[in-house]
Amino acid sequence: MTEEGLVQLLTPNGERVAHPEYDAYVADLTDDDLRAMYRDMVLVRRFDTEATALQRQGELALFAQALGQEAAQVGSGRALRPQDHVFPSYREHGVAHVRGLELTEVLRLFRGVDHGGWDPVAHGFHLYTLVIGSHTLHATGYAMGVVRDGLVGTGDPDKDTAVVTYFGDGATSQGDVSEALVFAAVNQAPVVLFCQNNQWAISEPTTRQATVPIAARAPGFGIPAVRVDGNDVLASYAVTAQALERARSGGGPTFVEAFTYRMGAHTTSDDPSRYRSSEQEEHWRRRDPIDRLRAYLESRDALPSQFLASLAAEGDALGEHIRTTIRAMGHPSPASMFEHVYATPHSGVEAERAWFESYESSFLDRPGHSEGSHR
Repeated sequence: MTEEGLVQLLTPNGERVAHPEYDAYVADLTDDDLRAMYRDMVLVRRFDTEATALQRQGELALFAQALGQEAAQVGSGRALRPQDHVFPSYREHGVAHVRGLELTEVLRLFRGVDHGGWDPVAHGFHLYTLVIGSHTLHATGYAMGVVRDGLVGTGDPDKDTAVVTYFGDGATSQGDVSEALVFAAVNQAPVVLFCQNNQWAISEPTTRQATVPIAARAPGFGIPAVRVDGNDVLASYAVTAQALERARSGGGPTFVEAFTYRMGAHTTSDDPSRYRSSEQEEHWRRRDPIDRLRAYLESRDALPSQFLASLAAEGDALGEHIRTTIRAMGHPSPASMFEHVYATPHSGVEAERAWFESYESSFLDRPGHSEGSHR
């Protein structure tokens, strides 16, 4: 996959480059705004590090890292307005953080405490979706509903609403994504289809999934597309801001391909050394999104030592909070899996619950079997 044609505002060395179309979208960003983006990326990476360590210690069943993809997530997430709504897959920790979600809530899913128990309405951030690509249809349907609610094209910046859905390059091989593109196009849905092309669908490289850039698929559905340097937080912000502006004003969907790299494993059950080289990883390590923004801020004398010291302390406090919170999580009753399946009572679920509870109690009635001994 070529890097040619990517929208870029910061080079890998942190040098600011002009762009005739997208400079306007970052013109109002202050040094405080840039430092806030830097802080977001640093804290999200610390979260990644802590969660990975907790999984290795047996505290989490699984974890999906976002290591290396912080700029694509933080940049795009910061372009959102409060009324916008996000449909993530299962790696969008940076977007969750920007939307104000307590990140330990994300880990409840990976610990197996619940199925992802935060309030999507409170944060404009839907539950993680592990069924690859299915949430792109949910997002498109939600966006179609937004139009029917009269929340698009009113000219009121506090009312007009857009929807963003995040998915990986591998998901574009799923039929659900193609169906979402069809529905989004023909209904002119106010949805941004944000593909984080981290170049690996588990162990399958993008070159085994497509012979052209992923974004080239969208125009065939009638959807404008743009490719952006996903390791450039400014470019990711600008491109998403434009796409959201188009969606909110009634201009319909946009497909964004953020070309980035998954520095970690697909999940903690994966071993990337089996299918990619250390030379390739080093190539992308030199394009680290956090280092890139740091270099730019330093060139502007906009990264004071006091800020860095405070951020380091905040990162340490976050790490301690994550470790303490996760280890304090209790073990839910197995029967709790039947809760919150449907919004209203469902006879099929209730019948299954009754059978399961009877099955559980049958072990307790036998001599020599204490509660939980059969699990």
